This record gives sequence, structure tokens and C-alpha cells, in this order.
Amino acid sequence: MARQVSETPPARFDAAAPVAPEDEGIAEFFDEFAHDEQRWRRRNRGYYLQLESVYRFLIRPGARVLEVGSGSGDLLAAIKPGFGVGVDVSPRMVELARKRHPELEFHVASGERFDLGQKFDYIVLSDLIPFVHDIAALFENLARHSHARTRVIVNSYSQFWRPLLRLAEFLRLKARRPVRNWVSHDDLRNLLELSGLEQITMTRRILLPKRVPLLTTLLNGFVGSIWPFTHLCLTYWIVARPVGQEREDAKVSVVCPCRNEAGNIEAIMDRIPELGAGTEIVFVEGGSKDATREEIEQQMAAHPEIDASLVPQTGSGKGNAVRAGFEAARHEVLMILDGDLSVAPEDLPKFYRALVQGKGELINGSRLVYDLEPGSMRFFNLLGNKAFSVFFRAIIGQYAKDTLCGTKVLWRSDYEQIAAARGYFGEFDPFGDFDLLLGAGRLGLRIVDMPVRYHARTYGETNISRLRHGLLLLRMTAFAFWKFRVALYRSS
Repeated sequence: MARQVSETPPARFDAAAPVAPEDEGIAEFFDEFAHDEQRWRRRNRGYYLQLESVYRFLIRPGARVLEVGSGSGDLLAAIKPGFGVGVDVSPRMVELARKRHPELEFHVASGERFDLGQKFDYIVLSDLIPFVHDIAALFENLARHSHARTRVIVNSYSQFWRPLLRLAEFLRLKARRPVRNWVSHDDLRNLLELSGLEQITMTRRILLPKRVPLLTTLLNGFVGSIWPFTHLCLTYWIVARPVGQEREDAKVSVVCPCRNEAGNIEAIMDRIPELGAGTEIVFVEGGSKDATREEIEQQMAAHPEIDASLVPQTGSGKGNAVRAGFEAARHEVLMILDGDLSVAPEDLPKFYRALVQGKGELINGSRLVYDLEPGSMRFFNLLGNKAFSVFFRAIIGQYAKDTLCGTKVLWRSDYEQIAAARGYFGEFDPFGDFDLLLGAGRLGLRIVDMPVRYHARTYGETNISRLRHGLLLLRMTAFAFWKFRVALYRSS
């Protein structure tokens, strides 16, 4: 439940940040519009339900949320924040929001000028950009209200729909509003960068803004998610973050799933470098037909100077092994290094530096940048990897050239958020790659590729069944498309 506040906002706030002179006309319009706001909202209920559904998908419940241009407060309330604050230029709309949602906090001010003296987990700008006088100043103010992990989420109108929206206003299907700007997503990305924020994703959504059973799901969930029809969508959505800052050295846990890898254990112990402020190696083993577990125990006994531990795997699949290893890991940075050593342990410092320097929040190994070592990857595996990369980018809006590379690095705090939200996707991924990538995509974590050279095995055989696992990956891709693109509109 959001924090309870009095109906009168702190005097310091409104006195310190009044409505800017440039916004007085906008404020007067929305003061008058407040009388009819509910009527127009009911007429276009399908559109607002779709906005609420997408925002609930992107924002975790119980977070600290600020909405600028909050209007009547209905969207902010639908997000279900733990602490929610709305800011709007219209005193009448703010009065309406306070009466309708007394559990939330609302203030009168221009977006460029307010000062709450607080930072938020999420900042929402829904259909606000067309009315802002100085977008760069607005984004600079949002940056001041952001901490390092804040996500700024913006949705606005596509210029393609400009004549259609004008026609809808003429036919009184949509309320007429004093639009100042028709800003493209490219211009918005540039303005974000000028203000110390960087775009993580840009997606297009909502082909049909009306609520029509089955047709809304078909057009918005399926057709509107496929190129070139995506360019016909009414809205574009940008998720941004403050530009990454370097953090202090942290301790690292390297998780090594090992099944039938007895011949590689000694090399793993010898070759994993010391990382950050300290390194531990967490071996996870289960179901080996060779002496992998015995070899791990022997190497640990032979090298007491190395901080290493063994986690017996009780489930099956690499994904289960990774989750078990992460649960046993003790340090702030979590790494995955496959026991086949197809990615060299000597590459791990590059992953570590990219993470602590703030380049990204999930550093994903990419084996497809450099030429492949002969025998390291078969042709159909290569073709499948490239296909899944294309599907992945279309689904979540971030680039990852090699979604199936086993080496991935992230902060423990981010993994804990992914794990906490895993119920949305379920335990669907036996490999662990899609679990992390889709979880990171939903949370708006910045995914960055780290090129590595992919080496052929020197011991044992692959644990992957190309046909069976290929079909499983296709089902997982379809499942991800459903969860990211279709399921949002089923109740809209």
C-alpha cells in the first residue's frame, strides 16, 4: 500500500516551484478539462487500460514511482507503487487526483521546475511530451530525481498518427488538446543524452487504441509487434537510465556449471584470474557420468589457497545449476563460466570492468563477433544462434548478438530482482540464458555484448542435443513473444 499523505501538499514545494509562465495556458486548459476528464476517459477506456497494462509490466509493484503530468492520478494508482508521487501543472487536476487517490501524493508544478528533494525507482511520463515547453530542462530535472538504478519510462505519439488524431478530435472521438510538440523518438533519445540520461530500449505499441474483444489482442499483440506493421503503431515507448557511473571494486563469485567435465577442472582452477576485491569459484555438479565431482574435490583439496566450493545439483539442466550456484554465491558480482572452457577464463576481467564501469547491467558474452575456431560451433548451431538473436531483439527491444553464450555477468542485486519477478515467466528455461535475458529485459536493465573468442572443446562432448534443444528454444522464443507482446493486451 502506498504511503498515506494529507490532502494539502507541503507548502515549501509549491512555493519553491510554481507553474512556469510558459505553462499557464496549458494549466488553464486542463483546469477546464478536469470537469470532463472522466467522461473522455470512459469513452477511450480501451486505450487507458492498455497504457496501464504496459506500465504494470514494466514497473515492479511496491516501487517508488514519480509521474510527471499525472492528471487525475489513475495511471499512477494502477501501477500500485509502494510510494507514489504525481506532479501536474493543473491545480484542478491535482485536486481531483487527491480526492480520488488519497493514498498517493500530488503536487502542482511544472515538470521543469519541481524539486521534491527525493529520488525514485521509476519516473513515468505518459502522453506528456506533446505539452512540455522545454523537454531538455524537464529531463535534466528528472535526472536530479534519479538514483543510479532509476528507470525513466516515456510513452508518446507517433507522427504517423498526427492526421488521424486530428480527425478523431474533429469527430469528437478524442478530446481536443493544446499540443505543442510532435517529437520523434530519435529526437527524444538525443534530448535524453543531452540531459545525462541514456536510452535502453525503444519499442512501438498499440495499433488499435480501442477495446474490441479478440481484435485488440490480435492487432496489438501480434500484428503490431511484427515489422513493418510496428511502424503503424500509435505510441512509441522509451526506457532510459542515468548514464552509468563507475563503482568501487567488488568481490566476485564465478559460478561454473560442470557436468561430465572432469578433464577441465584443473584448468578452471588454474586459469580463473583474481577479480576485483576478491574471487570465489562455485562449482555446481550433478548427473556426471565421469569423475567430475571427485575431480572438483581433489582440486579443491590440492589448492586450499583458492576460495572454491562445490554445490551438488539436485535438479537438472544448466539453468537449474546456475540458479543453485547463484543461491550459494557470497559476493556482489555474479559470473557464469561454462565448464567446457569454450570461453577462456582469461576473458573474465573484461566482463568485470564493463560491469563496474557502468557500461551495462547484464554483460552478455558474444561468440559471433570474431571468426569461430574450426570445430567450435557447427553450421546449424551458428544459424540458430543468429536467428534467436533477431527474435530476441524484436521481442525486448535490446541488441544481443549471441543470446546463447553461457558467459554472463551481473550484480547480485539485479539478479535478486530478476529472481523475484520470475513468477511472471515461470521456470521455463532449462538453459538459464533466456531466464536472465528476459528478466533483465523486463526490468529495463541495460544489456551489453562482450565479444569473446569461442574455442573448440578439448575434453568430452557437448551436453546439448541439437534437434531436441533447438525445438525447445523455438518454443521458448514463442513463449517469450507471448509474454512480452501478446499477454499484455488480453485483458485490455
